[in-house]
Amino acid sequence: MTLCPVAIAVGCRKCPAFGFCPVKSVIGDFKKDEEARTPPRSAKEESKPKQD
Repeated sequence: MTLCPVAIAVGCRKCPAFGFCPVKSVIGDFKKDEEARTPPRSAKEESKPKQD
């Protein structure tokens, strides 16, 4: 639930305190990016035999 008035108005990323806000994921709308995950493999890559 978003309780921060700045997050409600413009979003956490546009807030001037975004860099040091300790509660942006608690009362704001900030969600960590899912870029840390490995990208899904395509069917083309899965069909290739592994080369030793």
